[in-house]
Amino acid sequence: MNAPSSKPRVIKDFDKLDLKIQEQIKLEYPEGFEDNLIYFTNKDGKRVSALPFETEEKYYLVRMTVEEAQQIIEDDEDYDEEGNLKDEIKEEYEEKHTDIEGEEEPTEYDTADEEGEDDED
Repeated sequence: MNAPSSKPRVIKDFDKLDLKIQEQIKLEYPEGFEDNLIYFTNKDGKRVSALPFETEEKYYLVRMTVEEAQQIIEDDEDYDEEGNLKDEIKEEYEEKHTDIEGEEEPTEYDTADEEGEDDED
């Protein structure tokens, strides 16, 4: 397991995130979200799923179920019918967010991880 991050943790729904963060998440997960969800027990003892995403300033857990992850991609015109980020959109976002290039190294998580219990909204 990874050492706990000293960055502030933010737990939010995808649609409540700033558009800039949504675009960066799409670049991080161009083939969709559902296969990248992690599971943890929140402060109320409830087992929840979320999509992890980290910037230089914050560590995000984007609340979503597998079904919500699939629906977000299906409804998003930035993704093609197969659930992949369209090439032209990927290029556009890469140009807009050049500061995140080089930070695409994946972070490892245990799917039964109980980290992330700090729930900041």
